[in-house]
Amino acid sequence: MPEVVDHDESWPVVRSVDLHRDDWVVALREDHLQRPGHPEDEPFTRLVLEHPGAVVILAVDEQERVLCLWQYRHPAERTFVELPAGLLDVAGEDPLEAARRELVEEAGLGAAEWTPIGSTYSSPGISSERHHYFLARGLAEQDRGDFVAHHEEAEMQTGWVPARELHAAVVDGRVGDGHTVIAVLMAQAQGLLEV
Repeated sequence: MPEVVDHDESWPVVRSVDLHRDDWVVALREDHLQRPGHPEDEPFTRLVLEHPGAVVILAVDEQERVLCLWQYRHPAERTFVELPAGLLDVAGEDPLEAARRELVEEAGLGAAEWTPIGSTYSSPGISSERHHYFLARGLAEQDRGDFVAHHEEAEMQTGWVPARELHAAVVDGRVGDGHTVIAVLMAQAQGLLEV
């Protein structure tokens, strides 16, 4: 049996075609792959959604409450209970620095303590999107600077939810945002969240 660990690997790409690429965050391309060691096989096609990655912040206050956001997501036509999060859309930015920036922008908060709790790929069968999860404690209000919310973010609501209540909502399916589910369960499994 192979070792239980993900590892980097790249199969030969015979041809790649951009299907959509502009100045927005994501791009869509069509790659034609060759199975390694099988030059007689016809290349096969895979769609790849290029994504810079993102950060998710589980911000917990001294009362063991989690800062949550209620945000509309059009592709799902649903408002989700989410955590502060944002794209790694600044060239060369470290995920922790992006997490610090996003917590200020989305919540007007800074944190004295940051703990990495893991990284996951959202849907590796089609996307390169990777999320980095952080636990933030020692929270204090911080000026958002010149940040202005637009579109769905301008309608976003925020609130503090007891960690036990959020965990219960995750476990019983009332909260379905994958990144919120992952962050809460990883932090709880690592003993970082009292539920």
